[in-house]
Amino acid sequence: MCEPVDVKLFFNFRSPYCYIASKTLFAIFDEFHTNLIWRPLGGWSGRSSPERAKVKVPLTRQDVRRITAKMGIPMTPPPLTTEPTKAAAASLLAEERNLLRPWIVEVMRAEWAGGLDIGDEQVLLEVGEKVGLEAAELQAAFNDEAKLSQLDKNWEEAQELGLIGVPSFQIGDELFWGSDRIQYVKDFLRDLRVSRL
Repeated sequence: MCEPVDVKLFFNFRSPYCYIASKTLFAIFDEFHTNLIWRPLGGWSGRSSPERAKVKVPLTRQDVRRITAKMGIPMTPPPLTTEPTKAAAASLLAEERNLLRPWIVEVMRAEWAGGLDIGDEQVLLEVGEKVGLEAAELQAAFNDEAKLSQLDKNWEEAQELGLIGVPSFQIGDELFWGSDRIQYVKDFLRDLRVSRL
C-alpha cells in the first residue's frame, strides 16, 4: 500500500470555475491514494477585485456558459451580490462531520445550477438539512470566529504560495491553477505511482 499524497485545494464557493471543478475534482481522491487538504476562502479572496469583476463578468458568463454546455451541466448564475463567506465557514464544519464532499456538491448546485444566493442563511440551512448537518450547529458555524479566522489564514497561505486564483491545487512544490488543470493534477499523481488499482 503506497503512502497517500496530500493534495491541497484552495476553493471559493463564489467562483463559477470552482463550480465547474466540483463536477470533476473528486476523481483526484477516488482514483488515487490522496488526502484532501481543504483550504476554503471567503469574500473576494482568490477572485478578481470588485472593480475587475465588473469588467470580467460578461466575458466570464459567456465562457462558463460554453464550458457547462459542453459538460452537460446546468448553469444559472446567482445574484451578483452573492457573498460566499458563510458557505466557506460552514464547509469547515462539514469537514469536521465528514460531510465536506456533499456540502461542496450541494452548495455549488444550489448556487450555480439553481441560481440561489448562498449568502442567504436559509439557503445554506436547506443545503445542510439535505446533506445531514444539524441546523443549530450549522447556524453557529456561519459566524464562528475561529472558522472565519481560518479562512483568512488560508488566503494568507495562498498568497505566500503565489497563487492567483481558484480553484488551485498544491502537491508538494507543484501548483495547478484552474478547473481545466484537473487532468494535469491526475497526470502528476499518475507519475507519482499513487493510482488506486
